Amino acid sequence: MSTTRAASASLPEVTISESRGIRYLHLGTPWIQGAMRIDEPFDIELDYVQRMMAWMLFREESEVTSGHAVQLGLGAAAITRFCLRRLKMRTTAIELNARVIDACRLWFRLPEDSQQLAVLEMDAAAYVADASRRGSIDVLAVDLYDQEAASPVLDSADFYRDCRASLADRGVMTVNLFGRDASFERSFERIAAAFGAANIRTLKPTREGNTVVVAMQHVTIPDRAVLAQRAENIETRWKLPARKWLRMMRSLP
Repeated sequence: MSTTRAASASLPEVTISESRGIRYLHLGTPWIQGAMRIDEPFDIELDYVQRMMAWMLFREESEVTSGHAVQLGLGAAAITRFCLRRLKMRTTAIELNARVIDACRLWFRLPEDSQQLAVLEMDAAAYVADASRRGSIDVLAVDLYDQEAASPVLDSADFYRDCRASLADRGVMTVNLFGRDASFERSFERIAAAFGAANIRTLKPTREGNTVVVAMQHVTIPDRAVLAQRAENIETRWKLPARKWLRMMRSLP
């Protein structure tokens, strides 16, 4: 057994449930860590995961499907599948728990690695802290929770600074903030310290309490009319509720 696999052996077991045509991933608790509609495996099922795609509003329409997309925390691989299959982007997923990777390959239609896809079993903090990856990521989705889903596993000021350093020019990061022990204000302050408050937008919380934060690296934020046009294009082309994202987006927490 490799060192990484041996470390992963101490991590939670993965369990699967199904209801009304949707398959759910859990880490040994009732908390849902991801979902996939069995008949539409390359769509994004969960509302908050759809909102994690709000970065699409802040990239030029000609660039939405280009560049390198990275997902920190695999979940049920919804973002990875969407970026790879729907957007045709070069995609990397980082996941510490080998059982999650195995479950996604077995139950959640995660393809094997290829020229377009890399799934790395490693710590997300180490990935973004690696100096060789500076400026290499165009889209970064951060969704890092353990089996208790109490607060983000990685939420330090250093971590968010490394996330920003890993972004290419005009790169965009989305972060899911959720958990009964989480402090949105504390997390927002750390993200703002790394990116600057003017470069951050937040979406209203979902009914379950997930708040998605969008943080941008040297992005010129267009006016509302341009954003509205982009939102309409996203809805028409990719069937994501982008006009709703725009209505619920705020520049302050």
